[in-house]
Amino acid sequence: MGKGGNASVMHGRAEQRVPVEKPAFTVGTLRKAIPPHCFERSLLRSSAYLGLDLLAVATLYFVSTLFDQPAVPRWLAYGLLWPAYWFFQGAVGTGVWVIAHECGHQAFSKWQAVNDAVGLVLHSCLLVPYYSWKHSHRRHHSNTGSVDKDEVFVPTLKEADEFSIENTAPVRLLYIIITLTLGWPMYLVANVSGRPYDRWANHFDPYSPIFSKRERAEVAVSDLALVAVMGGLYSLAQSFGWLWLLKAYIIPYLIVNHWLVLITLLQHTHPDLPHYNSQEWDWLRGALATVDRSYSFLDVLFHHIADTHVTHHLFSTMPHYHAEEASKAIKPILGKYYKQDRRNVFAALWKDWDVCRVVSPDQAGHNVFWFQ
Repeated sequence: MGKGGNASVMHGRAEQRVPVEKPAFTVGTLRKAIPPHCFERSLLRSSAYLGLDLLAVATLYFVSTLFDQPAVPRWLAYGLLWPAYWFFQGAVGTGVWVIAHECGHQAFSKWQAVNDAVGLVLHSCLLVPYYSWKHSHRRHHSNTGSVDKDEVFVPTLKEADEFSIENTAPVRLLYIIITLTLGWPMYLVANVSGRPYDRWANHFDPYSPIFSKRERAEVAVSDLALVAVMGGLYSLAQSFGWLWLLKAYIIPYLIVNHWLVLITLLQHTHPDLPHYNSQEWDWLRGALATVDRSYSFLDVLFHHIADTHVTHHLFSTMPHYHAEEASKAIKPILGKYYKQDRRNVFAALWKDWDVCRVVSPDQAGHNVFWFQ
């Protein structure tokens, strides 16, 4: 897209874009508008949600043990029953992932030791390095919307070309498939889509540039926990067979990863969201450079991580079970600073993958960047 195209986009979307001027309200203003109980973290209530998730995981697994019985036709087992199990187990597993994520934000309870213990167990069972991701994710929340310091889904800074091979439907589809299947492990192992560092960065090396010196021991703890889980999975495969492990665990695990990448990508990718360089960025406007999206009935299984994401970025220690009420309280104050996308998420992914390839300022020398 040349300069003329940029001008057209700038004028065509001006009314829809999130404002970039410093808002009249403050974080304190928003906090006062939220009922005080929304900031209360209940270990009992959080544990109840986790217990329901784990009960659903166990129930789904138990039901799946009936699929390969001789009385069940193979076409029914593999054409309907197993795919249904994979879908719902992956969705429920994503909810478990979200609760572990809340542990990292200290939103599960008032006690950090409890939060970290629960988060370490849950994330490790989903092959996530809990402490490593907790630390990098905290930096993402501290630098959201910054083209210089944000930790993940950092856009490329350059003028969009008139034509790129990525504009073609087959290549776009290939990129999307790779991102939704391999994007999460690629980020953990090689920092793909992450903030650029002067040397190889990953979430497993305690000496990775992502982490500070005081965080190294916890990164090592995460690694040891993953080794223990992977050893357990290997033992299960030896006992029950690799095909069993594939059907019962690996495919749902891949679906969890799919939802994780899709949700987090779309939370920060929208043509109406700004990015800022260090000269212009501040925390509040960066936190507001996010978008709420609904995943229909899956919002409940996902503990509303996607449809209350703006609130989550403003108050990350708030438990998920208060986020809807808090969002309703602050939306009138946010006004045009609040962004919600009601499009089907897959339609939005397809469209925005094309129009949100790079960021650049509307005019040279400006410190606010827009997707092009």
